[in-house]
Amino acid sequence: MTAPVGEAPAGKAPELKKPDKKESIWTTEERENSKSAYGCEILVEDGSLEQVSIIKAPSDAYIIKYTYEDKERFDLTRGTKVKLFDMYWDKFKGGIHSIAYGMGTIKPNLWGYQSPTTKKKKRKG
Repeated sequence: MTAPVGEAPAGKAPELKKPDKKESIWTTEERENSKSAYGCEILVEDGSLEQVSIIKAPSDAYIIKYTYEDKERFDLTRGTKVKLFDMYWDKFKGGIHSIAYGMGTIKPNLWGYQSPTTKKKKRKG
């Protein structure tokens, strides 16, 4: 027999699967420290090649290809090439395969720009 409309069928409740949460390689302290110590910002951490090859990113972003725990990983970061190399070398002590230009098309000075809100003008009257 079927259950009436709007009611769940008797038996097991449907199981919802939560997506596996990735373990972060960079701690929040390291992320904040990278901005002050190296002048670098990590935009996408441990993503696939498709995730880091987005065009809605700043044009000065780099794709870093490296090995961590015997797995090839990709990050999308901003900064100078030398500072990026220093940051990844200090963190992973090697394992860096390449530092390549990202696919971003947004001007760096417009990245994260929010237009100012317009204030309502008072009516004279």
